[in-house]
Amino acid sequence: MKTLHSKTEIPKKKGKKNPLTQKEKKKNRELSSERVINENGIGMLKRFKIISDTYRNRRNRFRLRFTLIAGVYTMELKK
Repeated sequence: MKTLHSKTEIPKKKGKKNPLTQKEKKKNRELSSERVINENGIGMLKRFKIISDTYRNRRNRFRLRFTLIAGVYTMELKK
């Protein structure tokens, strides 16, 4: 993953003989809290079926509809 994207951060895993330090656990929690926000947003877009199904309307309207749905989701987050 790091070879494809240089800014990718992967959580540290513990081993049988190498437990995680408190610093590593804190870093993993921060990464997971950021990832949850992104995954919830992607899941919401899939509920609207704009990503999960084939888009059958005009291609030039896809961007507009995608932006509108993302805007609605952002407004819901701010409530």
